[in-house]
Amino acid sequence: MTPQLASDIKKMEAAGRLAARTLNHIEQFVKPGISTNEINQIVHDYTLSNDAKPAPLGYKGFPKSVCTSLNDCICHGVPDDTILKEGDIINIDVTCIKDEFHGDTSRTFFVGEVSETAKDITRVAFEAMHKGIEAISPHGKTGDIGFAINKFVTRQGYHIVREIGGHGIGRVFHTDPFVPSYGKKGKGQILRPWHCITVEPMINETSGKLKEFSIPNSDIAYYHTVDGSLSAQFEHTILITDTGYQILTLDS
Repeated sequence: MTPQLASDIKKMEAAGRLAARTLNHIEQFVKPGISTNEINQIVHDYTLSNDAKPAPLGYKGFPKSVCTSLNDCICHGVPDDTILKEGDIINIDVTCIKDEFHGDTSRTFFVGEVSETAKDITRVAFEAMHKGIEAISPHGKTGDIGFAINKFVTRQGYHIVREIGGHGIGRVFHTDPFVPSYGKKGKGQILRPWHCITVEPMINETSGKLKEFSIPNSDIAYYHTVDGSLSAQFEHTILITDTGYQILTLDS
């Protein structure tokens, strides 16, 4: 169940701040020549040094402490010996567990100088996340969020991923409600005050289908665009209040 007590919310705020600081910390290392395994190790060490645990490690058999989704990888990319090169974009998705609560956030980073297309799809993913967040209201519906995201992305000439989306979060990593990046206003599950969700639209360059890949000994899969086109994503953890919302994954 997502948090409702004031003491739980304070812990969620602390977990969210740490997740945001983790992304701020890793940004300086995102350069040509580093491997995604090295990024994983930096995130792992930083999380432990802040008296927290990396939530992905061991979650449903996931073998690493962070997800690193490069270029055409939509989400859940597994760190390995792949070396980042000039012109890549990479989504780094971190979740920490601090005092039993989860803070979950991701950003898409540029590796050196990138193409205008890479810049644009990354901009759209960032703005789409905020369009979704701005649609949150207490006792509203998840479809309000999805409608706002999809309307914006479509008008920008890109395509949302329908199969994967945000989720409830708190003591448990993934709970209801599912938070889609498409939908109809007034439809979907209720956004309950003093509960937390993530808003995390995944934006693809084309309308091509997803290609699913299994991870050995894990129930988690990772996904690529079937045509090799770019994908970008941003994510925040959001507290729904009785008057609006609060973004928890900010370093402030």
